Parts: sequence; C-alpha cells; structure tokens
Amino acid sequence: MIATLSLFALSLSPVPHPAPRADKLVVYAERAYTAPGVVVTDALITIQDGKITHVRGGARASSADLRATCVTAGLVDMGFRYSSNQNTVEQSSEVTAAARIAPALDLHARGWERALRQGITTVAAFPVDRNVVGGMGAVLKTGGEPTLEARLVRADAFLRGSMGSSPSSGNRPSGTRPTNFYARRPTTRMGVEWEWRKAFYDAWQEESRGDADRPGRAELLRALSGETPVFIQAWATQDIRTAVFLAEEMAAEGMGTMRLIIGSGAEAWREPDLLVRSKAAVCLPPLPAAGRTTENAFMSMDTAAKLYEAGIPVALSAHSGYGSGNTLAEQAVYARRGGLPFDAALTAVTTMPARLLGVSDRVGTIDLGQDADLVLWNGTPFEFTTRPVGVVLDGTPLVGGETDR
Repeated sequence: MIATLSLFALSLSPVPHPAPRADKLVVYAERAYTAPGVVVTDALITIQDGKITHVRGGARASSADLRATCVTAGLVDMGFRYSSNQNTVEQSSEVTAAARIAPALDLHARGWERALRQGITTVAAFPVDRNVVGGMGAVLKTGGEPTLEARLVRADAFLRGSMGSSPSSGNRPSGTRPTNFYARRPTTRMGVEWEWRKAFYDAWQEESRGDADRPGRAELLRALSGETPVFIQAWATQDIRTAVFLAEEMAAEGMGTMRLIIGSGAEAWREPDLLVRSKAAVCLPPLPAAGRTTENAFMSMDTAAKLYEAGIPVALSAHSGYGSGNTLAEQAVYARRGGLPFDAALTAVTTMPARLLGVSDRVGTIDLGQDADLVLWNGTPFEFTTRPVGVVLDGTPLVGGETDR
C-alpha cells in the first residue's frame, strides 16, 4: 500500500505550500473514487491547465508525479462559517436581500487555509445569521490567489436567511424612544416568520403593481420563482416546520415554487414526511458531543442515515471546524458510524453540496473537464485512522494534511 505522498522533490510539510504551477500533472492512486459508487483501481489522473483531461485504470505508479493510496474529489462544505464577526451582516435592517457577501470577504483570513488543510476545496460563504434575510451567498475555492476573481466559482448562488431566535436576538420593542436601530421587530420567533412573509408578499405585490424597483426585490422574486435556492438556517423542529410551511404558502398563493435548503437542520429527522413532501434538502451541522446543538436541538449520530433512508437530499458540514474530531471528513466518519453507507457519505461531502449550490459542472467529481480539485488520502476515506495527506486545487499540488493548525 502506498501511504506516503511524493511530489517531485518536495516532502511533507506542516503547512500547505503550493508547488510551481505545472502545465501538466499526473496523479496515481491505488483507488480513485471518481464519483459515488464509481471506483477506479490503479488510477492515473491526468491534469492539464487546471482541468482533468484523462482518467484511466490499470496504470502503473511509476509514470505519476503524485501518488497516494486513495483519491477523491475535493470536499465541498456548503455550511462553511466564513466568520463569526457580526460585521459580515448588514444589521441596519432585518431584511437585506440585496446584500452580497462576496465583495466583503477577507480572503486572507485563517479559516480558508484551515479548510484547505482538511481537504475542503470549495465552500459556500454567507453572512452571519443575525438577520431574517441576510442576503446573497457565494461559492468560492478555499485556496489560490487571494483575489475574488481567482477564487469565485459562483456569485449569487443562493438567498440566505434564518429562522428561530437568532435573528431576533438583541432586538427590543420600540415602545419607548429608540437609542439605536435594534429597537425594532422581530423580537420573537413569530416575528421572524412575519418578516419572511412580509418580504415575499411585498416583493410579489410591488412587481404585480408595477411599482418602482427597490433593492432586494429582484433577489426575493428569483427566490420565489425557484431560480435561486433559498437556504434557511433552522436548527429545531419548530423552525424547520416554519420554513417548509412558508414555502408551501407561497406556492399555494401562486407566487412560485421555492427550492428550499434547510441549513443546520439538526432536528430534520423528526419531520421526514414533511421534508419529502416539500422536496427540501438538508445541510446538517457538525455532530454535537453532548447531543444538543444551538437552539437546544437534538441531533444523534444516525441523523444523516435517517434522512438518507427517507430519500431526503443531505449534505454534511463542519461549520469551519478544525482540529481532531471537528473536520468535515470526520463528520462523514460519524455519519458512517451512525449507519450512513460509504457512497452516501461521499455524496454528502462532494456531489450533493455541489449540485445544491449549482456548481456540479465544475466540482464534486473526478471527471473529464472538471476542475482538478483532489484530496489524497493515506487509506480508505472516512475511517478513523485515515486522514488527507495532500490536496490538489485547480491543478496546483499542495503538500501537508494537518488539521490542527
């Protein structure tokens, strides 16, 4: 078994250092998981100008520049917490559909490198969930030149918002003289739902009347029509129900069929029939050590398996966790221990988030024409004894797979 990584004359390093960009790179793996359910043995993957140009089995390792025991596509985390800083969200209003995270990103932040170390090559970035409707999220690569032009995969990939107590946290009733803009609605879960409904109804009615355009209307209408997915954070059962009922109400009123993604859906396992009926997808949060998450929601190790068995599209997320026990690959390990099949676990961290984010034409699989994003493993992925030993991002090899830094 080949358990070490060899890259030209470079050796393993505690920090991922990009090698000089080569016009052509050849990667060998004893097993390449090119897509869920598809395994190529003795695989030789040829990369040209950042794209995969050839994949074949039955090859010899001697002709490769880079070798590993197993290779998968780069991992995709659609629940990536870019920052916990409230400056990432425009707080002067609770509904800021026109806001965009992409121009505000700090591409020098340490979180990008930490994600890349653990094999995450593509993420969804969005504001901190303190607004009811936070704005438009983006899909980016976690490494490469620290410019938006170089890293952006898709702008305006989804409309991000939140249900539950988080959006109303810090607000207070405005019955007295206000001293700041937090003297406003909502102050309860009911108020959060009201803000969602009002935002959609206002946009729809203004468009029907032909009123003058205002910021956020176009984004809300695209979400209503299903053109843009609506990615709503909803940890607990009551908030998941509220999000689904909101989408169903909009459809019943003839306003459009929303494509709903439940983010951080820890208690999604309680409502499988509702989620199947609404065709909603779920992005799970990291498995909590004590079983309880934010909003006091309960999530067990078999949550992903239960959703998978019910036919609900499910993705896994590390929420920007790093260090032993907190990486995205380890979330797949826990899900497998809870009963999720290997192929479903691989789907949940590659092809499913790529499809939900609308970027499956570029990432999520090892196929001709796809971006050359690869994770090299020292054994079978998603085992407790296995870790990434290297990453290839857009055809550029990096060495070192430490996750604790």
